[in-house]
Amino acid sequence: MIKGPSLKVNLITLGCPKNLVDSEFLQGGLRLRGVEFVAEAAAAEAIIVNTCGFIESAKEESIDTILQALELKKQGACRQVFVTGCLSERYAPELRRELPEVDGFYGNRDLRQIVNGLALQMRLKHNLLGEGVSAVARAQLTPRHFAYLKISEGCEHPCTFCAIPQIRGAFRSTPIPELVAEARQLAAHGVKELILVAQDSTQYGLDLNGRQQLAPLLQALAAVAGLEWIRVMYAYPYHVTTEMIAAIATLPKVVKYLDLPIQHVSDRMLKRMARRVNRQFTEELIGRLHASIPNLVLRTSLITGFPGETEEDFQSLYDFVCAGHFARLGVFNYSHEENTPAYTFADQVPEEVKRERYDLLVEAQRQVALEWNRRQIGRELRVLIEEYDEQEQAYCGRTQWDCPEIDHTVVVPATRGQLPIGEFSSVRITGARDFELTGRAASSRFTPPMAAPAQRRLPVLS
Repeated sequence: MIKGPSLKVNLITLGCPKNLVDSEFLQGGLRLRGVEFVAEAAAAEAIIVNTCGFIESAKEESIDTILQALELKKQGACRQVFVTGCLSERYAPELRRELPEVDGFYGNRDLRQIVNGLALQMRLKHNLLGEGVSAVARAQLTPRHFAYLKISEGCEHPCTFCAIPQIRGAFRSTPIPELVAEARQLAAHGVKELILVAQDSTQYGLDLNGRQQLAPLLQALAAVAGLEWIRVMYAYPYHVTTEMIAAIATLPKVVKYLDLPIQHVSDRMLKRMARRVNRQFTEELIGRLHASIPNLVLRTSLITGFPGETEEDFQSLYDFVCAGHFARLGVFNYSHEENTPAYTFADQVPEEVKRERYDLLVEAQRQVALEWNRRQIGRELRVLIEEYDEQEQAYCGRTQWDCPEIDHTVVVPATRGQLPIGEFSSVRITGARDFELTGRAASSRFTPPMAAPAQRRLPVLS
């Protein structure tokens, strides 16, 4: 029998920030039961793989990771392997049939039940959690200075390329008081930047009382002491409201940045994707956002190679990217996902054509980003310092216009002293590359270096 208090567990998280938040609740709940989490899978008695099952490449990564964990089990390095998350939610019967060596499969719908189920299978000698996800503690897995706040779960949009409604279920918002309480706990543990994530942030609250409540939520979060940046991700264009725009424009803590996934601009493609908007709507919304929010930077996500995408459709998308509407942008090749409407579309685009179009869009955006960055030379910007690169002898950070991991960075050579990790510094921009700014500290006042966040013991928020 595995003794709960001494059990060493390795938790591997794959996929998006929303899945990372799930892992934080899973880890927090299990730590309250005496589990010790270790960074290396080879040092663990049990391995949990929190999977992603959104697109083909993510599914492949998840399967490969599970197989690696099972190989460790076969070698005797660990005793148990568990699988949670989107892949096991989407393909539970198939996974149980193909991977009988896995000790337990769990989805993603009820974190309390998942923690309780894992605790029972691991034979942990502690009480089970009570009702409600809020009863689950949260362990912070991001660096200390920023955290993700998942404001809702699920999705009900009929996008023909997407399996998320099947994987995550119906759209459901977390009430504002619960989110504010969670934000206060995070801020009390040193979080300065709160990043709001959901499948559709702009729909937030519609299921609670019939009206969108993102603007009131932003106002409530802006009142939380200790928070300095609040960032909105995954804003579905159709649900952007005047109240939301006003909140971003007027609340000082809300960064002047918005992630607005448009997927395409060809009206024919948007209709086939069932996106509920057309190019005119998108262009008018972009114009309204820039007119209402000074210094706004927009980010978007695009899909190329969707079934039936013609050269004309692609050219309209390419020209739109070249026009520089978005200073930050991500591109994805269409993934042929079973049990989605687009899976049955006959006119699939060849993979080599997808790759070619992807490369063209990435290169076009690289030029847009370079031009935008060059315009920042000479400006003094507020930068959140995130790490020190020993090899480069330089600090790396982000401006308010950059989300962690997916956007640009600011590099500050260490020439005059120490910059505090996890704190804000004023940086004068002196150089620009496509996805990187360089600069020098604008102030001669420095503070002693702080320990790197990855080296600290993560707190359990409860």
